[in-house]
Amino acid sequence: MTERVRVRRLNDVEGRQLQQIVRRGGKSDRSIVKWRRAMVVLASAGGNDVPVIARLVQTSPDRVREMIHRFNDLGMRSLDPRWAGGRPRLITTTDRTLIVTTANTRPRTLGQPFTHWSIRKLAAYLATRKGRKVTVGRERLRQILIAEGITFQRTKTWKESPDPWKEPKLARIEWLLEHARERTFAFDEFGPLTIRPVGGSAWSPRGQPERLRANYHKPHGSRQLYAWYSIGGDRLFGSLEPCKGSAPTLRTLQAIRASVVDGGPIHVILDNLNHHKNHLVREWCATNGVELAFTPTYASWANPIEAHFGPLRQFVIANSDHRDHPALARAIRAYLRWRNSHTRDPRILDAQRRHRARIRSESQRRWGHPRTTVA
Repeated sequence: MTERVRVRRLNDVEGRQLQQIVRRGGKSDRSIVKWRRAMVVLASAGGNDVPVIARLVQTSPDRVREMIHRFNDLGMRSLDPRWAGGRPRLITTTDRTLIVTTANTRPRTLGQPFTHWSIRKLAAYLATRKGRKVTVGRERLRQILIAEGITFQRTKTWKESPDPWKEPKLARIEWLLEHARERTFAFDEFGPLTIRPVGGSAWSPRGQPERLRANYHKPHGSRQLYAWYSIGGDRLFGSLEPCKGSAPTLRTLQAIRASVVDGGPIHVILDNLNHHKNHLVREWCATNGVELAFTPTYASWANPIEAHFGPLRQFVIANSDHRDHPALARAIRAYLRWRNSHTRDPRILDAQRRHRARIRSESQRRWGHPRTTVA
């Protein structure tokens, strides 16, 4: 039996970067290719099957498996498109390694009176340094740095999940996604949603792009989409609420509970927002057989619903000009109906059932962990 294709376990930095790329809808670097690849990786990390991911990004299952394997080998570098062509390289591999190493080293460490490199200063230092010298033009140097994944960025602070229960929480989520898919749901808020024209992309005659009205007054306030995703059924639902709070959280959990008619226990994956841990919410869940599986602190990327927010933003929010919140709500409901109706094809459902049965029959392994060997 073939092993289920799945991305390795993400670390905190990779998870946050993927989540940011998917939620921005490919706007950060104008690369739709990078956005689609990030969506594939994030969806796989969230426990989605290859056929589900293929429908999510409108590509073939084989292409999805190729992206997953490439990410497992190269990491975040696999998201960047690499275009072929151009003149043969004149800079050797050793020179490129030296350039990258120097660019990643603070100038003061190398005896230079700067806090950071500019392209001009870096090129001048490489051409005059002691030992091996590299003579390269500024434009070619910039191209090499970009090809090696080195860009000029703002300095940021860093943080990793300080959650002492990080590993048990991730292990619990993984177990639910592998062994209890039919009774597992993912829940999160999407917003804030405001009434304003949002730029996007559309087919138009050359030189005549669609134009949206200017909006100087914003009297409508904002809304939050309380969304939940059925892991086993591959269905996405949601409702607009005026704001975040324990009351709308409880209403959403009650809707999830009502969707399982047999009354058996269910599992809900969600993040650590304080409204999700309200004592009324916890008491209701304990009474009604609802387990809350929280993601680790600063690791909301582990929530399977995150990958499905990308298409929602791309096809409903982007390139839109809704007049009021009822119009926005109708657009979101229409998209959810369309999205869910395209996952109920009998042939697709049969393939998913056979795939899940094959997975259950195989010995499982955790993200990024090697398969255990028999002594």
